[in-house]
Amino acid sequence: MRIARLILILSLGTLVAPAQTEVRIDANGPTSPFPHFWEEMFGSGRAILTLRESYLKDLDAVKAVTDFRYVRFHAILHDEVGVYNEDEHGNPVYNFAYVDQIYDGLLKHGVRPVVEISFMPKKLAFNPDALHPFWYKPNVSPPKSWERWDAMIQEFARHLLERYGTEELAQWYFEVWNEPNIDFWGGIPRQRSYFELYDHTARDLKSVSPRLRVGGPATAAAAWVDDFLKHAAENHVPVDFVSSHGYADDTVEDLFGTNEDIPMDDRVCRAVAKVKRQIQSSAMPKLPLLWTEWNVPGMNEARDTSYVGAALANTIRECDGLADAMSFWTFSDVFEEGGPIPQPFVGMFGLRAKGGINKPSYYAFSLLHKLGDQRIANADSNVIVTKRKDGSLVIALWNLVDPGKTGGGKKVRLVFENIQSNAAAAVSRVDDEHGNTLAAYRALGSPRYPTEEQVDQMNANTKLPALSQVHLAGNHLDLELEPNALVLVEVVK
Repeated sequence: MRIARLILILSLGTLVAPAQTEVRIDANGPTSPFPHFWEEMFGSGRAILTLRESYLKDLDAVKAVTDFRYVRFHAILHDEVGVYNEDEHGNPVYNFAYVDQIYDGLLKHGVRPVVEISFMPKKLAFNPDALHPFWYKPNVSPPKSWERWDAMIQEFARHLLERYGTEELAQWYFEVWNEPNIDFWGGIPRQRSYFELYDHTARDLKSVSPRLRVGGPATAAAAWVDDFLKHAAENHVPVDFVSSHGYADDTVEDLFGTNEDIPMDDRVCRAVAKVKRQIQSSAMPKLPLLWTEWNVPGMNEARDTSYVGAALANTIRECDGLADAMSFWTFSDVFEEGGPIPQPFVGMFGLRAKGGINKPSYYAFSLLHKLGDQRIANADSNVIVTKRKDGSLVIALWNLVDPGKTGGGKKVRLVFENIQSNAAAAVSRVDDEHGNTLAAYRALGSPRYPTEEQVDQMNANTKLPALSQVHLAGNHLDLELEPNALVLVEVVK
């Protein structure tokens, strides 16, 4: 009986052991351009936060590992920035002192702005009490006077042009408002009144310089783009780029208007593809697409875990060729939509937690930055194969398991063609044992207000180790990936 039970246990063990997946890679396979669209720009909270030391430290840290070029944030026209006021006679008074500090600071730190033109200054608002429930209470009302709105936008653009020059400003993006299809816009009816806002703003900017790039509709859940482009074409309104948003945990009904069963991991790129088709079918089929907000699902504090790396890699694989830039929301947890963040690791959006703690997502972005700028086609849905200019191969592979679900480890054999036998390779990874700052935080007792020394300790303890130097076994390399591991393999040709 004991022998029979042992045989049964061994048999079951054989059945549940992860099978090895074989991925074949031809180093001389045809390539296509692979711009790093996922790290071109990042989102952040609101304009005034850029004046904080903590914000700029996080910006520098993320810039160091991604070399991102643009940052987007809300509320450059919020009263706390002080752009618009009125004197005792009701005449407009403009003040760009904080605007200058905000944009000067970004440029000094090596990034340019995506200028989201929002929200309404209270004294310019048709309804001064139309406040969004965010902690900083942005006003979402249309203007009380289109003449005064036009004058403010033109003066804003002229000031920027005088300060930064045409050549610099022509490299910025001007995006009209934020998510006007939901409660960030109080115009009635929403779509028609937003189109009026867009028309005025786009023409105002172009009247100052035709080289300023303006776009929209900056909608939530991939909405309105086809109607927006139809309106712009019929009314000869300038559009230089299309922007929209979509998150992995947006509902299928909101994104697509259907009841399909679409996994969260596939929703963002399905939405991007939908908008891309709408652009191509419009009267302006060549417009660039900027996906100016996205992130992975937020349940179970997944955004603080190694899951982000695998989900990010999968999104890169699926969205390649669809968007000119995708802006991960956000690069930092210096963020106050719900008020000051009470403690690190509460499931917020950023790559760096409160206090400057590098999250697993920070390390995942640092790995994927190393991918080459040419992509070699590969049919495997868990692999991205790229090539650098020097001929080296860089392969990302992952084992994606959704939050709330269970999954086991995975064995992968990479089999190479047209590579020298026993070639040198380097392996790095982000998983529960590498770059897991959440575990380091819990090991310290999850302090609500970690000290600088504790932050330094967490970052030091989770810093990715030196590359693991290996050699191919002839023409192949065997790897094991735990759930949600992200692995990067660099092979010298």
